[in-house]
Amino acid sequence: MKLDIDEIIYNVEVFGDLALGAGPPLLLLHGFTGSIQNWRTHASALVQQNRSAIAVDLLGHGETRAPTDPQGYAMAATAKSLAELLQKLGLDRVHLLGYSMGGRLALYMAIHYPKLIATLTLESASPGLVSAEERATRKASDNALANWVEANGIPAFVERWEKVPLFDSQKLLPATVRAGVRKQRLQNSVHGLANSLRGMGTGVQPSLWPHLVELKKPVHLIVGALDTKFVAINQCMADLLPDVQLSVVDGTGHTVHLEKAAEFDELVIKWLSIHNLKK
Repeated sequence: MKLDIDEIIYNVEVFGDLALGAGPPLLLLHGFTGSIQNWRTHASALVQQNRSAIAVDLLGHGETRAPTDPQGYAMAATAKSLAELLQKLGLDRVHLLGYSMGGRLALYMAIHYPKLIATLTLESASPGLVSAEERATRKASDNALANWVEANGIPAFVERWEKVPLFDSQKLLPATVRAGVRKQRLQNSVHGLANSLRGMGTGVQPSLWPHLVELKKPVHLIVGALDTKFVAINQCMADLLPDVQLSVVDGTGHTVHLEKAAEFDELVIKWLSIHNLKK
């Protein structure tokens, strides 16, 4: 379905019956270059457990509109739009799951819209960079990459993105799976991805580290054991969060939901069952 939020048309997909599912639905937020397509098989697994889910194409991705102003992609603006989206769907509370960029956004939402969030699941996510110097360096890097995308186009960018060391473990996936991921990435637009980097990149995100000790929601951190950088980040996060479960999945890297889909679904379903808060 298409929903108009502040004159931006969001592409939204609902899985199961939002009114009849066991507990609040699960809102799924994809990562950079992703889309709703990343979540369809996982949402189907939830529906089989009498649960419901909602997946959203974030700004600049999939079939959601890609505004020309990078400020529209800012985390505060996007979180506000998602809160209004939930209101339009008649929902006052959801479980929230975000992967990578979507995880950073999910953490921001849990901190700034706590009444909307029942539980929080973060896959391969972080609270951002600690120092202003780190953020400035990363902002310059993100802006340079955005300019490169605009100069070279989506096919060349996807080719480059697939070679990022963060995704090395995806090379172990079957060729058909990797081809499906590439096909989905190629469906994004040049200015959508470029402005997402400029508006919601790690360099412009405010550091959320100081807020972790104040977050009173149950938080599930999921990370792949081969993704050593994010294992270390998530271990630090776990030390600060008051109510947390850390799941390190063996034999997988940054994209746990893709590389170990069945194990990922089992972790998520078990988590929701434990925290089966009624509407």
